[in-house]
Amino acid sequence: MGYQHALVTGGAGFIGSHIAEMLLAKDIKVTVLDNLSVGKRENVPDGAYFAEGDINNFKLARTLAQECDIIFHEAARVTIRASVDKCYEDAQTNLMGTLNMIRACEKSKVKKFVFASSMAVYSDSPIAKPVDESFEKEPLSPYGISKLAAEKYVHLLCRLNHIDSIVLRYFNTFGPRQTFTPYVGVITIFINKLLKNERPVIFGDGNQLRDFVYVGDIAQANILAMESNTSGITVNIGTGIPTSVNQVAKLLIERINPTITPDFGPARTEELKISFPDISLAKKLIGYEPQYRLEDKIEEVIAHIKGNA
Repeated sequence: MGYQHALVTGGAGFIGSHIAEMLLAKDIKVTVLDNLSVGKRENVPDGAYFAEGDINNFKLARTLAQECDIIFHEAARVTIRASVDKCYEDAQTNLMGTLNMIRACEKSKVKKFVFASSMAVYSDSPIAKPVDESFEKEPLSPYGISKLAAEKYVHLLCRLNHIDSIVLRYFNTFGPRQTFTPYVGVITIFINKLLKNERPVIFGDGNQLRDFVYVGDIAQANILAMESNTSGITVNIGTGIPTSVNQVAKLLIERINPTITPDFGPARTEELKISFPDISLAKKLIGYEPQYRLEDKIEEVIAHIKGNA
């Protein structure tokens, strides 16, 4: 099915702005909805219509959704550690905000709803092996709980409203335009620390395994989800390549400031120790194939952060 007008919530943010760019390159009209709590106005690509507002504003969401035929729902409070202390705010945005966007689609011309979920829905893996979509889901954080509940609402309510739904479970995304916060994006955090001649802090022993996937691959997965004829599916989006936090720190220290050594802090109980995906289902169902590895794009990210320091 060809789409003509997309609504990208969180489209002034890290991942959403890259999705908006790819949609515009395909000559699809784009509306961006973002409250700029984390996103930046300058991230909205030229050619997109920008509406500043919150996804919990039903009147605004309804007005924008009525003009579109596909929605990419990226807006969220993306923080695992902070979701413990801010569990109400986390649920208000990630769960109730998602419900509000689906409600805004009722009796509209929206045909597909693509939802950004997270690796945080999974339980910790006891061994270093990739997790597939059927792996146990007992989230360690309120953030993971809100995302898992939202996934279930998306598939159920979209089906009842005759809207196709696809859920993409993102793993650790890195790339340009990620807003620096103390809670999200270990690569962005480490680069900012090193550029300031500060020691990056590794929580725990640093042997935690993660899958670092480039934002361009994440955005491309969304385009493939749009173009796919499948519905009601949930797939992992990553590279399938495990990398330890110690390896990330070593890579960045060598490239930015070899005189610095990392600091170590206590392990965080709300964060997964082993988390990298089996991506075979995404390859099969939507034709997803990651194009980049961490080593391919790390200089681009360093240069971007330097340029915006």
